[in-house]
Amino acid sequence: MPFWISIILVLIVIAYFPLFLEAVVIFLISDLMFGIPEAKFANYVFVSSTTVFILLIIFELLKNKIKFYS
Repeated sequence: MPFWISIILVLIVIAYFPLFLEAVVIFLISDLMFGIPEAKFANYVFVSSTTVFILLIIFELLKNKIKFYS
């Protein structure tokens, strides 16, 4: 699955479920298996897992600020 489709699916799931840490674990395993050092990221291997972790923190902070009415 392409990286951008995975990120879109994870964003939807993070928005729906509270504290979805499984996304970080899935992307960490993906980086461990398929990650290569990227020159544009200073030879950093864990780009996708770091991105998902930062997005998880941002979404959790936003979900705490926004009231959801059902």
